[in-house]
Amino acid sequence: MWFWTMADYTPKNILITGAAGFIASHVANRLIRNYPQYKIVVLDKLDYCSSLKNLLPCRGSANFKFVKGDIASADLVNFLLITENIDTIMHFAAQTHVDNSFGNSFEFTKNNIYGTHVLLEACKVTGQVRRFIHVSTDEVYGETEEDAAVGNHEASQLLPTNPYSATKAGAEMLVMAYGRSYGLPVITTRGNNVYGPNQFPEKLIPKFILLAMKGQPLPIHGDGANVRSYLYCEDVAEAFEVVLHKGEVGHVYNIGTKRERRVIDVARDICKLFNLDPDNVIKFVENRPFNDQRYFLDDQKLKNLGWSERTIWEEGLKKTMDWYTSNPDWWGDVSGALIPHPRMLMMPGSSDGSEDSKVMVNQFTDSQSKMVVPPTPKSSGTPKKQNSFKFLIYGRTGWIGGLLGQICEKQGIAFEYGKGRLEDRSQLVSDIQTIKPTHVFNAAGVTGRPNVDWCESHKPETIRTNVVGTLNLADVCREHNLLMVNYATGCIFEYDESHPEGSGIGFKEEDTPNFAGSFYSKTKAMVEELLKSYDNVCTLRVRMPISSDLSNPRNFITKIARYDKVVNIPNSMTVLDELLPMSVELAKRDCRGIYNFTNPGVVSHNEILEMYKKYIEPEFKWSNFTLEEQAKVIVAARSNNEMDASKLKKEFPELLSIKESLIKYVFEPNKRV
Repeated sequence: MWFWTMADYTPKNILITGAAGFIASHVANRLIRNYPQYKIVVLDKLDYCSSLKNLLPCRGSANFKFVKGDIASADLVNFLLITENIDTIMHFAAQTHVDNSFGNSFEFTKNNIYGTHVLLEACKVTGQVRRFIHVSTDEVYGETEEDAAVGNHEASQLLPTNPYSATKAGAEMLVMAYGRSYGLPVITTRGNNVYGPNQFPEKLIPKFILLAMKGQPLPIHGDGANVRSYLYCEDVAEAFEVVLHKGEVGHVYNIGTKRERRVIDVARDICKLFNLDPDNVIKFVENRPFNDQRYFLDDQKLKNLGWSERTIWEEGLKKTMDWYTSNPDWWGDVSGALIPHPRMLMMPGSSDGSEDSKVMVNQFTDSQSKMVVPPTPKSSGTPKKQNSFKFLIYGRTGWIGGLLGQICEKQGIAFEYGKGRLEDRSQLVSDIQTIKPTHVFNAAGVTGRPNVDWCESHKPETIRTNVVGTLNLADVCREHNLLMVNYATGCIFEYDESHPEGSGIGFKEEDTPNFAGSFYSKTKAMVEELLKSYDNVCTLRVRMPISSDLSNPRNFITKIARYDKVVNIPNSMTVLDELLPMSVELAKRDCRGIYNFTNPGVVSHNEILEMYKKYIEPEFKWSNFTLEEQAKVIVAARSNNEMDASKLKKEFPELLSIKESLIKYVFEPNKRV
């Protein structure tokens, strides 16, 4: 149990939006039960996934009031804030089902962005709200790397991948702007998946439970390997109770759990509760247009306020099953929500009534032949050559890992992405035994979120992935007689007396690393030295990677083009469009040892930005600052060096110098001037 003191925030009159829905109803019921001195006003338009029955526990309470209405109505919102003397808003109301967002995205923009804007403007106009708690989602971070040892923290970059999460990220930007521009006392939460009683069965767990109750197949999108984190609803309600009283204005709090489950495992657990054979009940269907592989949160900040998860998975799932079996008709006829891919918003108690909907339901429940069977392991459609290759790639959600997949597809090379965590040896062995690759590529690793400064305060996590995980994979590959191509870094050197800036004397593969200014670089140098003991490893030292995709936030050009000030130091760099295909060729040639994986020569920040100005944006301006000035705004020092690429040039005589490569592969294809 957590305790709060009089120094913490004490609300009086709370407006909770969307509280006839799932999560917010549990929060409203909890606050009304625990704090009779608070007045709770619920505003809800009673959309398809809301029900007044969710608020039955509090409807007789003297401190509860329900108002049916839309948050998009500015007049209504202003009226409520004034007449109810609202000092606190907990904003849950939103369209949240990802499947619906692919077919009805404008409704998501209207509800999630415009509705939030109306609330914020009302707070600004009335000037009486002392807390505005905005409820967002873990999906705004986008997909988490499969082998990431630590989840996204509150300062991580927002990279939404579907219309739903994009509208939630847009709403967050408005909340942040009103906090900064008008001083509104805003707090934002980003939560993992929530499950429990009262949830509308378009969501995975209640959908599977209701289908299992009916003896119908459980439809899984894709191969079911997608990983999610699930929190029980009462634990989440308690989290909001803590954020309300102890949360700090201007801050973001992740509400998450470290316990993750694959979708296929959730289905199996539900089959177990109903004594069903998963091999007969689970059916694989066509995937979503885009289905993030994993969301993973760092929830330490909220734990520091005193909250922690209480309900273990087995207990929460059993409670949820018991509730649905006791309340099978809570939502009325929800057959339209139980199909594999609901395409429109259904009103509770009815389907859309169309013949198409009925046909979709009948096809799924009555005929196994109508099921969409998942494809065989991923490979290109190009016929294999007699002497075929099959690549196993780790780092699917990373930049380089994603590009490697594209190269394999283009070259007709069969490939699969590894599902195992690098630190889990048994999972790696399982991947290799299942996929039977000819080569393994390791493009996974921790570089820091949003940059290497993160590693300074997360040292064990950085070691776990960059050192332990990499060595684990190398050792497993050696046991199975496999070459491992390891994408490393050249940020383990810095200019010195023997390699002065501007001299043209670069560090060679056999040189000892001399840069230890960041913990990230220390781990990379450490693992590179240890990998020398493995004769099955090809280590490629990448530096300041650049590609033709100037919209990618990891692109070095994209980064410095967004900075107000940059240092101006010549560095060796890697143009991925030219060099990544060479890494595939190195694997085919069975090359081993260390390669400085950069274009020959150096280029300075200013030279790159001059090219950017010449080819992309003629009005572009920037300014420089010194290394000393830069040091004041970063935590860890940055590496600056020149790498000797003659070994790679000998292997690939056609390799262009860095400036030639930048023009050919990056600036000419993106030319706007």
